[in-house]
Amino acid sequence: MAEDWQNGGFGLYIHWPFCQAKCPYCDFNSHVAREIDQNRWFRAYLSELDRVAAQTPNRVLNSVFFGGGTPSLMNPDIVAGILDRVRRLWPTANDMEVTLEANPGSVEAGRFVGYRDGGVNRISMGIQALNDRDLQRLGRIHSVSEAKQAFDVARKTFDRVSFDLIYARQDQSIEDWRHELTEATQMAVDHLSLYQLTIEDGTAFGDRYALGKLHGLPEDDLAADMYEETQDICAKAGFLPYEVSNYAGIGSESRHNQIYWRYGDYAGIGPGAHARMTLNGVRHAVETWRNPTKWLECAEAGNGDSLREPIDRDGEVAEFLLMGLRLTDGIDLTRYQTLAGKTLEHDRVDALRELGLISISDQRLAVLPKGRMVLNSVISELLRD
Repeated sequence: MAEDWQNGGFGLYIHWPFCQAKCPYCDFNSHVAREIDQNRWFRAYLSELDRVAAQTPNRVLNSVFFGGGTPSLMNPDIVAGILDRVRRLWPTANDMEVTLEANPGSVEAGRFVGYRDGGVNRISMGIQALNDRDLQRLGRIHSVSEAKQAFDVARKTFDRVSFDLIYARQDQSIEDWRHELTEATQMAVDHLSLYQLTIEDGTAFGDRYALGKLHGLPEDDLAADMYEETQDICAKAGFLPYEVSNYAGIGSESRHNQIYWRYGDYAGIGPGAHARMTLNGVRHAVETWRNPTKWLECAEAGNGDSLREPIDRDGEVAEFLLMGLRLTDGIDLTRYQTLAGKTLEHDRVDALRELGLISISDQRLAVLPKGRMVLNSVISELLRD
């Protein structure tokens, strides 16, 4: 009998924790280091790949994603060596997607040909804004001119290129966003990730916000208007929303991220990486040591994991809804029933339908545009005891 994870596929996430500078909004596990022994890190990655592959034999690997941090600071020959080991350890899909996150600095752009020759076939570039004032506010160390130059190199080197923008920034008007996003759709190749600025605890922005020193953030109504404007502009440009924050031409969706959203299995390697792995028929939550030095030492000793625990049925159901309802095409209700051992509460489903927040068609439940504005509330209602 097929295991549930096979409905979503199997991917591999590799975390490179180092950046040239720490952005004030970023709550990812990223660190600034003066010196990095990349060959030592390479050996540790290979050791962890061997360990994880022994636990997941004969699985077809659908995608690899190098995230961070700033993976475009990795030496291309190390990326190539990792991908060579990956192909030896797992059977891979004929169309396996290999994405590498990159910042648009000249140093990283100069490595793009090396990454392509090493097996990377998709770049995800963190541009974040298309005006220099806001780039500086966001702590980015590139200019708009540098970003556009790097993006030109990327799209000449790779068939698939995505880039990120952040909206609902300080003092940003809806007219500002409309102009910027229109320019972005004219630049874009096949994919855009468009995120609303969120203020996270533990970040520099979070600290400033707590002290009342982060001014000019938009009111909720303006942020909602920006979200609606995003849908309209992207649709007119042929970038269809397939997830709450992601837009693509038909067939250009991120395959790796869809493994997350379709609740497949994925291995995670590197400091602070998370994973969901079905082992002996039980799905497990796996985490690795967040501190780079701690992870490196543990990986060299034979195991970089800091946590591995089984997920109970309620946990699986909650994760399935939390991830799957982010997708425009929603979730398979038959799969939900298999995971949960029951159907969703009809009264709650009917109430959400009457409010125009969800739809059901061909045994799929999807959140409608109006519902995506209050997605967490929709999910909470469906999960309520």
